[in-house]
Amino acid sequence: MTGCASNAPTPRSTSIAKEVVPVTGSPKSAEFSLVDDAWIPVLDAAGQRREVSLLGLFEQAGDIRMIACELPTQSFAILRLALAVLHRATGGPPGDGAWRALWHARQLPVGDVADYLGVFRDRFDLLHPEQPFYQVADLRAAKNNTFGLERLIADVPNGIPFLTTRAGEGMKSISPVEAARWLVHCQAYDPSGIKTGAVGDPRVKGGRGYPIGVGSVGALGGVHLEGATLRETLLLNLVPVAPGWQNGDDRDLPVWEREPQTASEESDATRGPYGLLSLYTWQSRRVRLFGDASGITGAMIAIGDRFDWQDRHLLEPMSVWGRSGPREREQKRTPIYLPRPHDHSRALWRGLQTLLPAPPAPGAEPPQRLSPMVVQWLARLTVTGVVGSDFRVRPRATSVTYGTQQAVVDEVFSDALTMNVLLLVENSELRTAAVDAAADAESAVKVLRRLADNLARAAGSRDTDSGDAERAAEQAYARLDQDFRDWLARLGPDSDPVTERASWQRLVRRAILRLGDELVAATGPAAWIGRAGVDRNGREVHYSSSQAEAWFRVGLAKALPMAAETPQQRQEEPA
Repeated sequence: MTGCASNAPTPRSTSIAKEVVPVTGSPKSAEFSLVDDAWIPVLDAAGQRREVSLLGLFEQAGDIRMIACELPTQSFAILRLALAVLHRATGGPPGDGAWRALWHARQLPVGDVADYLGVFRDRFDLLHPEQPFYQVADLRAAKNNTFGLERLIADVPNGIPFLTTRAGEGMKSISPVEAARWLVHCQAYDPSGIKTGAVGDPRVKGGRGYPIGVGSVGALGGVHLEGATLRETLLLNLVPVAPGWQNGDDRDLPVWEREPQTASEESDATRGPYGLLSLYTWQSRRVRLFGDASGITGAMIAIGDRFDWQDRHLLEPMSVWGRSGPREREQKRTPIYLPRPHDHSRALWRGLQTLLPAPPAPGAEPPQRLSPMVVQWLARLTVTGVVGSDFRVRPRATSVTYGTQQAVVDEVFSDALTMNVLLLVENSELRTAAVDAAADAESAVKVLRRLADNLARAAGSRDTDSGDAERAAEQAYARLDQDFRDWLARLGPDSDPVTERASWQRLVRRAILRLGDELVAATGPAAWIGRAGVDRNGREVHYSSSQAEAWFRVGLAKALPMAAETPQQRQEEPA
């Protein structure tokens, strides 16, 4: 790698782990500078939406609530970009002490960030003629085809324009402001599938670039921690590059500190990944925007650098992970971990055991699931007292579901939970109570499903998959959703885990009983009379609405053994 100018300015921080040197390139004034021009949508403390520059994001972080883009995946991708900048400007940070100093400071090290961005200002120019940000300046197809914006903008289904609110003039041109956001999103989440073949890429055959997989972040079950301000959010996700956490490697550099990309894959020797800097700025695609400062009119997107996420859990801090049985069998070794995208059919609280898996027992096999490193880091800060036990945080999950050979985006998922930091600590009784409480709800809803099935049998239905049980479950989860979120947010250092879980079980019992009563009341005379049938154990039974209700109440009592109410509790707890 070139670019070793000895007179290059460096950030003021004395904790810089390795010298920051600019990549050489011809000087020019930026036409659209991501450093200076406003392009990142944010919500401020007053709830007002506005746009800030990359430097402004750090300068105003204490007054900004959150990054607030069109899609949560855009916000997540831009957050990772900002974290790459902050990691370099803080030199890691190189350990617990350095991180603690940042946390207790009144603001982010804006001077260091400004110095760092000043060194690489040209590399953050979206329209630079030689090294445009996240692009290849001379990228072209063999036939010099023209390209539209539907290749870049994720909320425009390619070939199905009637499924979007964008049409007509809205698809002819977009501002560089919007193009910058979609460019960052494209490198992170672009679908797989055949891409335009770029001249100079030896992988191209017949003018086509064949699939190499989705954008690197698209494979993650993304998780980041939200604080009360963007300053807190950035620091909570700034896991130190230090022993026991992120592995430090002098070869790990963000893409703007390396030579500009070409149409072909970057060499393994430079791209890595050697750490989170290359992960946060991974170039999954080769892109070229067409247009100028007055408007971007098209984008060529070709295949970029391939990526395999296997066993990257010690490098990538912002994902949930799970063991891969197929790969373990294929490679004949254990464990092998891969990122686990979130289940888009379930609210985050229903998968709490995935976000906060139980610690493995001593001498047990390697755990099936791993929580994100950002969660483990905040748990460590809580145990050591750096972050107070009364601190509340919002873990936010973000991921994408792809369809049809991963060539299209089917759904974007985002959900968050407010919780006390003690719930992140592995051996916390409060954490165990919360995970068990989520399981309590699942058990109770399972009993309600069985009631719906039994009522259908009593009414004469032979189809136990009629949809009644699924509709009842959906209604139950909808009723319990806000209740669980409120209950979880209420837990704190003064909460008694046993008392709180019993309180939750009573709340669930009342909600599910009401739904059960509604199902029973809605049955007709045929279900009252009932009919003979065979249960799941092969025994002959008589199905009727009254019998189904009796089974339902017995099942609910077993599912929620702590829900028995005293007369005083019936009066004190809200219905």
